[in-house]
Amino acid sequence: MTETDEAGTFSAGAEWPSEHRDPSTGVVDLRRVGANPDFWYPVALSKNVRSKGAFATAFAGERIALYRGESGTVYALEDRCAHRQVPLSMGVVEGEALRCCYHAWAYRGDGRISQIPYLSKGDGRPPRGVRGYPVHEAYGLVFVFPGDPDKAAVTPLPDLPAFGSPRYRTMTYSRTVRCHYSFMHENLLDMNHQFLHRGVVGRLHPELLDFRTDERSVEARYLFSHAGGKRNRGAGLLAAEGIGGSDSRDVMTIRTAYPYQTLDLVPENAERPAFRLWVAYVPEDAEQRRCHTFGLLMIEKPRIPGALHLAWPLIRRFTERVFAEDRMAVEAEQRAWDEQGEDRNREVFSLILDVREVLRTNGVPIRPRGGACGAASMCNGQDGGPSPVPSADGVARQGDGHGPAEVRRGTPSAAG
Repeated sequence: MTETDEAGTFSAGAEWPSEHRDPSTGVVDLRRVGANPDFWYPVALSKNVRSKGAFATAFAGERIALYRGESGTVYALEDRCAHRQVPLSMGVVEGEALRCCYHAWAYRGDGRISQIPYLSKGDGRPPRGVRGYPVHEAYGLVFVFPGDPDKAAVTPLPDLPAFGSPRYRTMTYSRTVRCHYSFMHENLLDMNHQFLHRGVVGRLHPELLDFRTDERSVEARYLFSHAGGKRNRGAGLLAAEGIGGSDSRDVMTIRTAYPYQTLDLVPENAERPAFRLWVAYVPEDAEQRRCHTFGLLMIEKPRIPGALHLAWPLIRRFTERVFAEDRMAVEAEQRAWDEQGEDRNREVFSLILDVREVLRTNGVPIRPRGGACGAASMCNGQDGGPSPVPSADGVARQGDGHGPAEVRRGTPSAAG
């Protein structure tokens, strides 16, 4: 029997269905492994969730509507009206409520209906509402918890001390990449692909110093040295003249700590990392063959005031070019998987074999999309009987004083 939770989704560590396995080896095909929903995932930049409108986003085929109430609090709801299934992201924000653009049904931040303007005593029983997601705003990002809402309060957000440090300034990235998220983990962790970037960093020689792994993580340390060739000016500025600058030798530490990934670069003889990268790959579609990359690149400020500000455009241009080259490669890998219908990848690097096992062990099977639930959704709301619908102004009152950076638990509610 395949283990499932109450919502019908697969749990990590469950017995995998045969269709997820390679028929010749019996090994689970990593590209059929879904992201475990029981973690906090960024789904939008905070600046994109504005005060008077809603914002459409998604996690693994589950469409999500984000909106910011009058208090500044951000809410996350299933992106469909329980009435006619019109996306709530097309709706209008009123106070702390979101009103559907079609028939003006109003929803509180937990997904429950607060008003149906034309409802009379003789009308049928209304639905309770839609699913509300736990949501948290931090690091300039909006995080949601798409899994079991009871786990949200005990699951920590990623800890990024450099983000708020006066020693560092943060560059934010938000890009869609057309590949399974596992290709992204492998790409960053395997620094043997530097030949791909020879046009911007010259010839770099990465030497794997050591790596370690456990059930949830893989960490690798590389020693980088320059072997010739021309490098982009932005590379030296980013790494405080390391990564190819003169004869410097720099230590890069990369870590996949499920489901996130980090990278620290410490130039030779430096006390602190010249930059620290945190990144999350969030599946967008139900088949999880497309992911949204949210990255926070925290760059150490030089001693000269204003120097980083002047270097910022060059650093941005350099990092965008590197990312574009990586995207070209991983999207080509995904196309090969799509064409072949299976994973014919023949990896020999033990580090990558280990990270694949971590992603398999902690992930969940991707289910075929069915009904309104989507591929990895948690359809655990049930219509529990008649619910009173206030006939007041339809604005959900907030009496607990929660600010925009506090965790709030969403209440899963049934569709009508």
